[in-house]
Amino acid sequence: MSQNTGMWVVFVRECKRIISSKICIWGMVVAPLLTFGILMYMMHEGLPTKIPIAVVDLDNSSTSRSLVRQLDAFAKTNIEFKSLSFQEARTSMERAQVYGIFTIPRDFAKDAVSGDRPKIVFYTNNAFLISGSLLFQDMKMISVLASASVGLKMGEAQGYTEGQLMPVLQPIVIDAHVIGNPMLNYSVYLNNVMIPGVIFLILSMFTISAFGAEVKSGTGKKLLELAGGSKMKAVMGKLLPYTILFFILSLFFMSVMYGYNHFPLNSGFWPMCLAYIFLILAAQGFGLILLGVFINYRLALSGASLLGMISFSITGFSFPSIAMSPMLYGLSFLFPLRHFFLIYVDQALNGIAMGYSAYHYAALLGFFLVGLLFTGRIGSFLYEDIYEE
Repeated sequence: MSQNTGMWVVFVRECKRIISSKICIWGMVVAPLLTFGILMYMMHEGLPTKIPIAVVDLDNSSTSRSLVRQLDAFAKTNIEFKSLSFQEARTSMERAQVYGIFTIPRDFAKDAVSGDRPKIVFYTNNAFLISGSLLFQDMKMISVLASASVGLKMGEAQGYTEGQLMPVLQPIVIDAHVIGNPMLNYSVYLNNVMIPGVIFLILSMFTISAFGAEVKSGTGKKLLELAGGSKMKAVMGKLLPYTILFFILSLFFMSVMYGYNHFPLNSGFWPMCLAYIFLILAAQGFGLILLGVFINYRLALSGASLLGMISFSITGFSFPSIAMSPMLYGLSFLFPLRHFFLIYVDQALNGIAMGYSAYHYAALLGFFLVGLLFTGRIGSFLYEDIYEE
């Protein structure tokens, strides 16, 4: 075989093409790094804190003021302003200046002591789901604590001791243990899936572009000639630079997340490193499948963009896949990101043996192997060298 042909010749040629292409530099280096930096910076505090709310204290007693101070002491809640008018507070919520309203009724302390059961009313703006949910937790918690505090004071006034009252006020003691992400860190929750999802989306599109651009520029036949007429060598030579580049990016992302930020990594480095390698291969296989099915550069690229975006929703990290319709739950396993997410949960969060994740590792590798089955069709696509407008 001539030294001027073969897989490594194609590999070197593709490396030069990537380095000389502004689109490749911006799309495969700048865009992933910029996305990673923005996401990590946005969520560097982990859990949203000091979410602004309005308090309408119509009682203004020592009891109600103490209740307001306790609510303001919660890390997630920040009392932006106090008002005696509910209409003012409502206007602030409608303008998105506050995300919740906590209302204490008139004669709150008096009615509580006399046993008239006053109502504490609070509102949360769940158009902003995360902030609304977090505020709901805090305001419900302070309401429960206020009820228990009033009950304790009434009991002590009647001559009962705290030891006698606590079993009545709190008959069941809750011992809660949050596993996987005990700090409720949104960066741990979101970035460990969104960043690999971005890798998958970009790489699958650039895999298609690597071959489609050859046909568009009329160099498909030349590529096959450089590969010595071997379609497999042409495909592997084209893919390898992207595999290496995205593996280096993945190592950097992992070092920042698991090394610098100390995200949970309960099974150690290698299981997740292997998951990233297999995700990279799966993304390339996914691109090959789409190009092999459509045999059309533009359609395959559009399909990769569409399915890549759907991956974020159907993966199950935001809305559980098992709660979706049975058809969608079954379809979720046709997306590589779903298998990566399940590996992440098993290995990084739960720290179970790799054998339990073997199916998902195999599924990711399977996407790449299935993609290679389309090598013949992609080779013919290159050989015909016809770009369809």
